[in-house]
Order: sequence, then structure tokens, then C-alpha cells
Amino acid sequence: MKHDTGGRTGDYLPIEDHGVIGDLHTVALVGVDGTIDWCCLPRFDAPSVFGSLLDAGRGGAFSVRVREVERTKQMYLPDSNVLLTRFLGQRAVAELYDFMVPDHPLYPPSDVRQIIRQVRMVRGSAVVEVSCRPAFDYARAPHEVTVVEGVGAVFSGPAGALVLRSSVPLRAEDGAATATVVLEPGQTLVLAAQWGGEIRPIDAEEASRLLDDTLRYWDGWLRRSRYQGRYREAVERSALVLKLLVHQPTGALVAAPTTSLPESLGGGRNWDYRYTWVRDAAFTLYALMRLGFTEEAAAFTDWLHRRCVEAPPDTGLQVLYGIDGRPDLPETILENLCGYRGSRPVRIGNAASRQLQLDIHGELMDSVYLYNKHGEPISYELWEALSRQLDWLEKHWEEPDDGIWETRGGRRRFTYSALMTWVAFERAMRIARHRGMPAPVERWRDTAAAAYRFVQDRCYAPDLGAYTQYADGSTMDASLLIMPLVKFAGPSDPRFLSTVRRLEGMLVSDSLVHRYEADGTDGLPDREGTFNLCSFWYVEALARAGRVGEARYIFEKMTTHANHLGLYAEEIGAAGEALGNFPQAFTHLALISAATNLDRAVTSHRAASARQCRPA
Repeated sequence: MKHDTGGRTGDYLPIEDHGVIGDLHTVALVGVDGTIDWCCLPRFDAPSVFGSLLDAGRGGAFSVRVREVERTKQMYLPDSNVLLTRFLGQRAVAELYDFMVPDHPLYPPSDVRQIIRQVRMVRGSAVVEVSCRPAFDYARAPHEVTVVEGVGAVFSGPAGALVLRSSVPLRAEDGAATATVVLEPGQTLVLAAQWGGEIRPIDAEEASRLLDDTLRYWDGWLRRSRYQGRYREAVERSALVLKLLVHQPTGALVAAPTTSLPESLGGGRNWDYRYTWVRDAAFTLYALMRLGFTEEAAAFTDWLHRRCVEAPPDTGLQVLYGIDGRPDLPETILENLCGYRGSRPVRIGNAASRQLQLDIHGELMDSVYLYNKHGEPISYELWEALSRQLDWLEKHWEEPDDGIWETRGGRRRFTYSALMTWVAFERAMRIARHRGMPAPVERWRDTAAAAYRFVQDRCYAPDLGAYTQYADGSTMDASLLIMPLVKFAGPSDPRFLSTVRRLEGMLVSDSLVHRYEADGTDGLPDREGTFNLCSFWYVEALARAGRVGEARYIFEKMTTHANHLGLYAEEIGAAGEALGNFPQAFTHLALISAATNLDRAVTSHRAASARQCRPA
């Protein structure tokens, strides 16, 4: 049966009403209603197969529904990325286990990517409805569906096939494979949607074995965490999210697994984040190393080494790359998709790959310094490649750039870029000193000093009492909360404390932090929500500055903005709704950093209070 993905209307779940599962190649978003409405196969940046998150009518979805339920609940099985959706009714309770099977060191890597869905009837009996309707190539390609009696169905498209194995009979219905069955107490329904591989039967025994293998994998991985602090649940969930965003075959880390989820509902701030930003990946590396996950750091360092070696000698690193390292990521608009709740345009690719963002060298050298110190000593070849990047930065750091926020309103001498230039050369000098690596240390020292003076002389406005977004300007920017985190300023430095007070008056709203003033100079229409990364940076800045009680209160409030599973998008809207791509690496890595530093600050604060109360 041939099916062309035609349009029809439908509803959208809130962004935050999703869980995420993955196999270190790609992920799937699973709604609280049991619908997979986003999945790209066979990897993060491949075209979507299920995409109803961006077009409820034509985007494609894989749903499992239980009739006559009154509510659903979701949770992760302990210490894992296995998602459980519970369908609760007066007469029946059913459970849906969703997971993807990671490649395991004990088994040979497989080219088959598969989503396992297992429905178990816990109490009573109920009608379960299954509908698998893929929409290949972002719903631009038609497909054929063929039912294989007693085994499942095959969806054949121009670029590949999706195989659906099922423990219950399926029927072809308008381009979908569907089933309606009654499950009695103790009965199980098993589905396996896979990209690649042969179609063969599946049963509860195979699904249970795969579930056990997957649970062992995640439990074994999480046991490597060194974190034992107060916020263990939030930190470990964030670590599990970050691990899901690692592309295991290459070591690359994606910023988020989705594209075009709006930063402003109905607006145009819709971007594709399914790529590796050098900045985001470097921050992620830092967060994972803080917890003891050095294996991921080693894999990304290898990926980074290749990018440095491949970079032409007269150019710096790109802002972002494909997960396989490809530099060309042209930004195009999908006119056939209406966007999440009508938020257009829907974009694939990202034009920021051609922007100049000088700060990435600072985040990069900071993470390399930490890896060299706490992981493994870096190789001479990597050191030489990094030194070439620093040679380039030395020549170009004084140029205007597009900045950390990738604004499209024209280049400026952004304060954050100069700040991170100082970080780049300061960390490089540390590595050279600690390892005895050959380096033009005097030149690097002079460049670091020049960048430091530039920030202090040109980017601090005495009349405002604050560091500003760019040189000789007056716009405030929350990225400067990072100053004490990277050791540029002490946490009690008068200029920094004055900047925090000014930011609190202009960018902080009910403890949530906007990135910068919405004065129209960023070249983008409409407003956006508060930025979760900046809110966690604010927590850390307060904790370092000794405002521990406030920091703890704000951190606890931020945890209430996570969804029911502890996941965060990029931003938070006025009514507390999630905005932007989801889940967002930036947010979760900042949570880990804030939690670890806040935990240390609380312990120190309590110890100091105890000493003061102790009788002489």
C-alpha cells in the first residue's frame, strides 16, 4: 500500500510533557500519553522518521494508547534511561516500558537501532490501541507499508526501511500499521521498531532480556559517578541526560536532540541543535569530568583532535560541526511542516556554523586543561594542533564577532569573547608549565594580559557599575556571571558584585535569568523566555560570593521548573512552560556545576557557623 504523508490537524503535548530514551546513536521523545512524536534514525542528525512534534498532522508518530484510563504517570526506572509510562484507570492499570538498547562493550556493535515498547497489564483488562505511522525525511518522502503475517510490518521509503516487529497481529491502514487488542491481567504486548536488520518474531522473553541488558548498562555506567552531595537525584538525572546526548561511535556530543522547538511560541527563534557545538561540548566535558566520567572526555578529546588537525592553518575552529565532523551544515527551511503549535519556520542545518565566535577557544582550552589534569595527559600531536589554534586566535581576537548567543544583528567586540580569550591563553600557559610543553609563553602572556585589560578598560561602565555586553556599550549580559567560575574575577571582587546587583535589577525575574536585554539589537524578532543556563550560573555566582542561603533557595526553585522526570529544555516561559529544544545539554551541565559548587558552599557555611557557635 502506498502512502503519501498528507496533512491533518491534531494537538500538541507541551514540550515538558515528554521523556527521552536513547541508545548513544539517537534518541526518541515519548509523550506522557504514550506517543513517540520525535525520533531521527539512524542517528541524531538524520531526517526524522517520527516528527509529529513539529507537525501533528503529517509529521509521523508511534502511539500506544490504553482505553478508559483517567490519568497517566511517567518515571524512569532507577538509575537508568528506561522510561515507564503508567496508564491508570478505575478498572485497569497498564504499564508501558520504553527503551533503546545501547551498544555494550560485551557485545559486538550493531547497525540496528531499535526502540523496544513493552505493555504489561498490571490490573484488570483493557483495550490497547497501537498505531505506527512513520513519515520519512521530515514527512517529505512517501512510503509503502507491508504487513508480514504473524511477525510485523515493513515501512519502505526511498532512503531505507523501518521494521516493526510485533507480538500481536498488525493491519495496514492508510500508511500506518495498527492493532487493537484486549490485554488481560498479566498479559504482555511487545513492539520493536528498528532501523535496519531483518524482520523476525519478537516475544516477551526477548524484550525482557533486552530490558535487563539495558538496565545493567545504565546502572553500571552511573556507578562511576563520584557525586555524593545533597542534590544527587538531580545531578544523576542530568548526567544520564548528558550521556544520552553522546554519539558513541564518534565521541561527539549534541547540544540537543531536537530542531525548531520555539524559544518564543509562534515566533521565529527556532533552531536546529542536533550538532556538536565546540562550546557546549567543552562545557559538557567539564560537567562529566566533575562527576568522574573520564571515558566520555577521552572520546570527545579524540574527536576534537581530528577537528583541530583538519582545520586549515589560516582559519580557526568552526563554532559547530556535524557529529561526524563535517563542517558544512547549510540552514534550510522545511516549508511542508507547520512547526510546533504553528511556530515557523522549521529549520534543519544551522547557519551559525559560518559565524565567528571567538569565545569557543576559551571553553575549549579550559576543558583540555581539566582533562589533562584530571583525565589523561594530552598528546604532543594534540598540543601542536591546539597551539596552531592559539596562533590564529592571537591574530584575530581583537576582531568583532557574533558572540556566545549567536545573535544576527551584526558583529561587535563582545565582552564574553574577550574574557574567554584570556581563559584560552591562561589555560594554555598552565598546561605548558605543568607538562613542560614547548610554547611561546611570553607571547601568550602578553595576549592574555591585553585581553584582560580590554575587559577591564573597555567593557566596564563606571556609570552603570557593571560589565556590559560589548565594549563601550551599556547593554547587560548574563554570560558575564561566569567570571568567577573561570577565575577571571574573584567572587567578592567589587566590580563583579556590582555587576551582579545590576543584573539582578535588569535581567532577573523571580530568580530566573534572561540572557540579555531585549532591546532589538540582536537582529531577531520577538522575545524569548528566561535562559536556564544563566539561572544556574546565577546560583553558582551567588554561592561563590557567600550568598549561600539565596543560592540554595534559587537552586531549589529551579528544580521545580524541571519536568516530571527531571528534564529541562533551553528556556522557561512566563507561565513556567518549557521553551526551546529539549532536553538541553547546556541546562543540565550548568545544573551539575551549580549543584557541586553549591553543595560545597553549604557545607563550608555550616562548618563556619558551627565553629562560631562552639563555646570557648
